[in-house]
Amino acid sequence: MSSREIAELVESRHDTVKLTMDRLRDRALITFTSLAEKSNGGRPGIVYCVGKRDSYVIVAQLSPEFTARLVDRWQELESQAAGAAPAVPQTFADALRLAADQAEQIEVQRLQLEHQQPAVDFARAVRNTSDAISVGDMARVLGIGQNRLFRQLRADHILMAENQPYQNYIDRGYFRLVENVWLDAAKEPHPTFKTLVTGRGQVYLQRKYGRQTEQAA
Repeated sequence: MSSREIAELVESRHDTVKLTMDRLRDRALITFTSLAEKSNGGRPGIVYCVGKRDSYVIVAQLSPEFTARLVDRWQELESQAAGAAPAVPQTFADALRLAADQAEQIEVQRLQLEHQQPAVDFARAVRNTSDAISVGDMARVLGIGQNRLFRQLRADHILMAENQPYQNYIDRGYFRLVENVWLDAAKEPHPTFKTLVTGRGQVYLQRKYGRQTEQAA
């Protein structure tokens, strides 16, 4: 750390910091090296560069209340140094091990992408579609029986007892209710409702139940 940076941390003049460092060095309490600053057109200045331990001695002499700032700054510098570059293998065996680890990581990532690709393609294909399918058709997409899917949807409180979706799932755009009317023997009309799964709902159910069906298989 330079004397210029210490001066900024303790909010003191640079020449005052350097004078303090000179006195501490004369008392054999610290050591530092002198470096010329980059010139901005005028006479280049001189800064003192000091190590971590000695910087604490300097700040304690100048202004003890700024010690916390110094600790924080050293932590920043050390974090930057730690993340500046990855460790370089020191032996041929270390290099081979690193190459093998990287190759294994790449292969794992490739397999993950291959595994996820069908679901990604499915989502892209149906997310924005205006078509809706029946729950029975959705069951066939998932590779399970229609009755089983109805039971699961009711158990997860997505569908009500009469197999109609709860309002919040309709509001999310996952389901659509279609009303039909049938006539009894006396020609009396009776409304019925059919639950359809929207494109967005198909993506939701595929994500929610698709993995379960894969594991069951």
